[in-house]
Amino acid sequence: MKLEQIYTGCLAHGAYYIVSNGEAAIVDPLREIKPYLDRAAADGVKITHIFETHFHADFVSGHLDLAKATGAPIVYGPTAKPGFDAITAEDGQRFKVGDVEIEVIHTPGHTMESTCFLLYDEQGKPASIFTGDTLFIGDVGRPDLAQHVISDLTQEKLASHMYDSLRNKILPLPDDLIVYPGHGAGSACGKNMSDETTDTLGHQKATNYALQPMDRETFIAALLDGLTPPPSYFPQNVLMNIKGYASIGGILEQGTKAYGPREFEQIVNQHDALVIDTRKADDFAAGHVPNSVHIGIDGQFANWVGTLVLDIQQPILLVTDTGREEEAVTRLARVGYDRTLGTLEGGFASWVAAGKEVDYVETVTANELEVLLKANPDTPVLDVRRASEYASQHLPNAVNAPLDYINESVKKVDPAVSYYVHCAGGYRSMVFISVLKARGFHKLINVNGGFSAIKDQTELATTDYIAPTTML
Repeated sequence: MKLEQIYTGCLAHGAYYIVSNGEAAIVDPLREIKPYLDRAAADGVKITHIFETHFHADFVSGHLDLAKATGAPIVYGPTAKPGFDAITAEDGQRFKVGDVEIEVIHTPGHTMESTCFLLYDEQGKPASIFTGDTLFIGDVGRPDLAQHVISDLTQEKLASHMYDSLRNKILPLPDDLIVYPGHGAGSACGKNMSDETTDTLGHQKATNYALQPMDRETFIAALLDGLTPPPSYFPQNVLMNIKGYASIGGILEQGTKAYGPREFEQIVNQHDALVIDTRKADDFAAGHVPNSVHIGIDGQFANWVGTLVLDIQQPILLVTDTGREEEAVTRLARVGYDRTLGTLEGGFASWVAAGKEVDYVETVTANELEVLLKANPDTPVLDVRRASEYASQHLPNAVNAPLDYINESVKKVDPAVSYYVHCAGGYRSMVFISVLKARGFHKLINVNGGFSAIKDQTELATTDYIAPTTML
């Protein structure tokens, strides 16, 4: 038997490839299926099953394209009602893949159809469990996502189901099982996941807060505590995964079409398209297409697009580094943004060469900000990190305006005032500035290197400290 975790860092997502005696199964595939087909071809095996732990919210699964390419059936757990041909398995039902078996364990809680898949090795011994969004390393799946699709399915009801699933289905399993979750740290499907992407079930029983002895009411309160609103694209992704979607091949073909500057500009105007610039923050600051939004591809690109672009049907045009066009279109399609109309041929250099108007972002170093603040402590500073980061440590008089709640944060910004904007390292602050510039705020100045540079290169951060334990 061969088992591989295929981890995609930008989505903090784990898919799984299982091989035994000429047959293979895939658990929770991403939308682009070529990596799975390539693995199967290299191993000389046939993909015979596609297992889906639930209808995913944070990405569009590759189950439909993979089923078309391989003929393999798609398998869901009990209560799933997909809008396409699939097997809705019974609790306890087993599927053979070569010489191993995979058992369906229905574990409602994250969603009602949520299911874990227990893998038995060639000797019939339980070896590992694919837990999807039911059990993470250090956490469990949040119970508030399904209510955004089914209104009467409250988070309290789902949390109660999760209590039963963990205690009746997961805790009785052997301690030496290897847990393979659907996500790791950075995913919005849980609250506080570990950076580790696998563990033994026994260690999770000892360390995971959700698996400790407690009554139902205490569990529900703990699970609901600290939940933040999910990204707006989550319910739209769920519906795509339930109902179906266009093949990624056509999306890539359209999205990678290259247009010269003149035609690019015409398409922007004709379709009211959003221009997303995926280059590095420094390159965007040095010059960019006016009204374009910077979301760097070398970061949590898809998550930030999903957080900031509320409509997945929004027409999009891309400015990328040469050679990264297909990567950007693919990563947008992973989270359901299928209306990429094309890219700027030749990148931003062609825009400049055509004599088109160029916009810029003013920047300062951490040391320059230190000089300004020492001369005038009331110099306006916007800290666009998350509220928890701000609470841990921040500059005196800095206003917290989190990027992830930008439509609320913009209310704190006066367009007539010049602000110095920072995040942790420089990624989010440039995104924040670009979004507000597109809305008419032109007096925002980026702090290069963000709070990390402020702490490392200045004395500013030592003047105002709030320990996390003081936050009630």
